[in-house]
Amino acid sequence: MAVTVTAVALTLMGLALFGFGSQLVMLGGSVYYALAGLSFVITAILLFKRNKAALHFYALFVLATLGWAVWEVGLDWWQLGPRGGLIIVIGIWLLMPWIRKPLGFVSPTGIRYGANAVPLLAAVIISMGVAAVSMTQDPHDQEGNLPTEVVNSAPSYGNTVPDNEWHQYGRTSHGQRYSPLTQITTANVGDLKEAWRYQTGDVKLPDDVGETTYQVTPLKVGKTLFLCTPHNWAIAIDAATGKEKWKYDPNVGLNPDRQHQTCRGVTYYADTAAQAGAECSARVYLPTSDARLIALDAESGKICTSFADNGVLHLEAGMKYDPAGYYYSTSPPAIAGNKIIIGGAVNDNYSTKEQSGVIRAFDVNSGELLWNWDSGNPTQTQPLPPGQTYTTNSPNSWSVFSVDEALGLVYIPLGNQVPDQLGMGRSESVEKYSSSIVALDVNTGQDRWVRQTVHHDLWDMDVPAQPVLLDITKPDGQSVPALVGPTKQGDIYVLDRRTGEPILPVTEEPAPGGAIPEDFSSPTQPTSALSFKPEPLQEKNMWGVSLFDQLACRIKFHELNYEGRYTPPSLKGSLIYPGNFGTFNWGSVAVDPERQIMFGMPTYLAFTSQLVPHDQVPPKAQDEKGSEQGLNRNDGAPYAVLMGPFLSPIGIPCQAPPWGYVAGADLRTGKIAYKHKNGTVYDMTPLPLPFKVGVPGIGGPMITKGGVAFLGAAVDNYLRAYDLTSGKQLWEARLPAGGQATPMTYALEDGKQYVVMVAGGHGSVGTKPGDYVIAYTLP
Repeated sequence: MAVTVTAVALTLMGLALFGFGSQLVMLGGSVYYALAGLSFVITAILLFKRNKAALHFYALFVLATLGWAVWEVGLDWWQLGPRGGLIIVIGIWLLMPWIRKPLGFVSPTGIRYGANAVPLLAAVIISMGVAAVSMTQDPHDQEGNLPTEVVNSAPSYGNTVPDNEWHQYGRTSHGQRYSPLTQITTANVGDLKEAWRYQTGDVKLPDDVGETTYQVTPLKVGKTLFLCTPHNWAIAIDAATGKEKWKYDPNVGLNPDRQHQTCRGVTYYADTAAQAGAECSARVYLPTSDARLIALDAESGKICTSFADNGVLHLEAGMKYDPAGYYYSTSPPAIAGNKIIIGGAVNDNYSTKEQSGVIRAFDVNSGELLWNWDSGNPTQTQPLPPGQTYTTNSPNSWSVFSVDEALGLVYIPLGNQVPDQLGMGRSESVEKYSSSIVALDVNTGQDRWVRQTVHHDLWDMDVPAQPVLLDITKPDGQSVPALVGPTKQGDIYVLDRRTGEPILPVTEEPAPGGAIPEDFSSPTQPTSALSFKPEPLQEKNMWGVSLFDQLACRIKFHELNYEGRYTPPSLKGSLIYPGNFGTFNWGSVAVDPERQIMFGMPTYLAFTSQLVPHDQVPPKAQDEKGSEQGLNRNDGAPYAVLMGPFLSPIGIPCQAPPWGYVAGADLRTGKIAYKHKNGTVYDMTPLPLPFKVGVPGIGGPMITKGGVAFLGAAVDNYLRAYDLTSGKQLWEARLPAGGQATPMTYALEDGKQYVVMVAGGHGSVGTKPGDYVIAYTLP
């Protein structure tokens, strides 16, 4: 009976493998799966006949599979396992007595002997031995060390901030995410313990949009931490105890058309001209998801009615079109001198009639508009006259700005014009400024320089990250004011921030063609000498937990258009790698300005992008909610776009891991010193398995003068500490929810150093939601 059942199962599996494997062959793919299907069927036929050759034939098949797998992927366990796992399990099953004995013979004395199992047993043992060896290998790991030499012992951190405080999103206006504190070191970081835990009370609601996320980096000023929540509550808590001081709820409500429900941070401002202790002499500015900027008294949390319209600046002013939920600010504004400078997020791919991506500077005390820079009309920076409107759908900036007050420049990471995947009819200004880093004059709003990172962007390759400012020492000893700009496509631009000219070379490389007839693609695209761009995907990189989902991914790979990075979107469907999730995203990188090195988290996850003719777009469902994934309607455009991660039929990435690393690079030379797999599948699978495969993540790192880098971000719920020099993990703490925020650090008056992490989850990557603010310190 067992033999018959096994033969039937092998027949069914073999026919499926042969059928879909033949489809793969016709698409130009590997012949292995069709041959594997035939091997399963032949083995089944021999089993039906009770022929002992079934075991011998299957042994040859096992060895042939082993040879093919090693030829394709070498000793990479995470790719060998899915290729051979099912086959070895079947081989072990065939070795069982209830299979072997019916295939044997009966002696003249009436004793039944099983079929000779030695060839199959040897094949299984050899395969398991190769698997065991592969588990000791890590072909994706890059070992190395960053230089430890202090190149600049007195670097500029940006605006003046006490060493024990954290005044802005990246600690200072330079966005370095670097703290000069030294109490926590590589030697003692393993002793960190939780000091306090605070819960905001702002939790994800049933009617929230999918991408309800907690991405805030708290500020520390004096004895207080200031932060915001996904629904834009502003909160002040005691830095020593985590006790709440005040809370302000702006009542932003719920809107299903918002693509994002988040807040990355608030902005702190102290008016040096005001009388000490006077009401609103120190303020917290809160950006909201219903397009307001609210000024709050830092001591009490009460609205500062002297600012703008009774304390509220309405950011929808000057917009020709103003659909509710399509425009909001997700990131804290920058302050330079007496100006508060703010951009806004515009929903991707909703409509051709959306709000402008204008950048505006207001008087930080009164809220008066001082200048506006609209990339669709870049020369008119004087405040917009009554009756005029900003350019519809001009490229926007949803991320965080950096400021160099000495140079009088604010640095803007710009996105693309929506629709992201359709480039027809873009203006000359859009083609110049889309997906670029722009330096604006703080006083006038005029642009001083622009550095475009993608030409004619058809992939939503916004510049997503806050530019990082530091001074770089050249080999001849000359110090150059530099800007480090991480990008979604994996390039990290190291530029002279005075002019935008490259410090590390930038070259133009050939790019794929094949855009739809109405559009075009740029024949070349820029690439920085410091780049974490991925190697092009091949069929052998397709992955799965078994032969079957791996085969499905291989078929899909060949059905999609793909010619490497910058393959244009298409009606057929294109593979976009890296996807719009980005190699780097809003978490940016952290930089040590003394050693002039960086630490970051490159992520590798392919997406698909398919254009859908407008007449094939179904009507909007009544309960449809905003999202960047799935069908993006592009109302008013000839095509919608269907997009999302490149996943197998069972919902895991089609490309093989690793999907995420920690990495360190020397900013003076552009050399990548190390890349190590980061994160486990502990929270990605039904069983809590601690396998370190290198998982995707979104969030940012923070580093300290003590030589420690801190990072959450990965889709397993941990905060981790790393040796900045080597990238080796030193410590981890289990988080009660997803840690898709950037940690920060501060010290109290007694010198005791704390590390703070917000754990609230991220809707796009599916981590556990929560409302936690957790502080760690040494015992």
